Amino acid sequence: MKYTENYVYMYGQMISTCSFLLDGDFPKADGTAEIKEKYHLVGGETGTAAAVLCSLNVPVKLGGTHLGSGNEKLIKDYFAEKTADLSELVTEGFEGVTDYVIIDKNTRTCFGEWDKLYSRPEPFYEQPSEESVKNSACVAADPYFGDKIAEYCVKYGKKYVTIDCAYDSYIHKHCAVNCISHQHLDEYYPDKSYDELFRLYTDNTDGLVIFTLGEKGAMYGRKGAVPKICPAFKVDVVSTLGAGDSFKAGAVYGLYKDLDDDTLVKTACAVAGAAVEKFPIALYPPTVKDIEKLMGNM
Repeated sequence: MKYTENYVYMYGQMISTCSFLLDGDFPKADGTAEIKEKYHLVGGETGTAAAVLCSLNVPVKLGGTHLGSGNEKLIKDYFAEKTADLSELVTEGFEGVTDYVIIDKNTRTCFGEWDKLYSRPEPFYEQPSEESVKNSACVAADPYFGDKIAEYCVKYGKKYVTIDCAYDSYIHKHCAVNCISHQHLDEYYPDKSYDELFRLYTDNTDGLVIFTLGEKGAMYGRKGAVPKICPAFKVDVVSTLGAGDSFKAGAVYGLYKDLDDDTLVKTACAVAGAAVEKFPIALYPPTVKDIEKLMGNM
């Protein structure tokens, strides 16, 4: 289905994911473990977030990664009956990328062949469509393919959600919402406290800054304000795979619905909370009823 208006333009990475849910804890080196469930489904930051937004009845238009011949049918079949426009996606002769994720209750360990993408002489993605940005209601912009998507959003006055980018980057400066994971903060700024980082991030944008802290919830706020904490919802965790992507989807949903900051963050926490209660997210994405039920119980 093609959309001409009132859609979220989602630009970023779409791959396929083979996920393996263990019956017990991840084994030590040379150990063994029993696989309880396994699936091969749509994945990637944008692919997973798009699956969640479709479940929340939000029309999306997808752009970014080339599908690859090995992933084309799987991804197109998955979105065929959903509120998703795939007309912009490009398929080419290379196989594409599948990652392999092993999950226990508290962790997920990823294995991939990312060099298939990043060692290629030609880009493995299309530049964002200026028309798709211009005609969108708002944008979800993964930061990994450069600033062009943010430049188009600035040009046409479109609000966008991004994730895990540097506090002094162009895409952060102009965002409406930035969801930064604690994994990103810990990896790139190991010598700085979250309070210090929060000041650096909020000082460099007029947008809403959210630090996602896993089971500790979310730390959020804007320039010059004292940060707030939204606690995580108490849920029975089945798998944490895709929790961050689901939180991003919740933030996009909040921007699309023009929610205030407190409600947007609470909604995003609820989407992530509902997502980790089931496995896999692509088959059991959070619904509006799931979100309302969690938020009503808070």
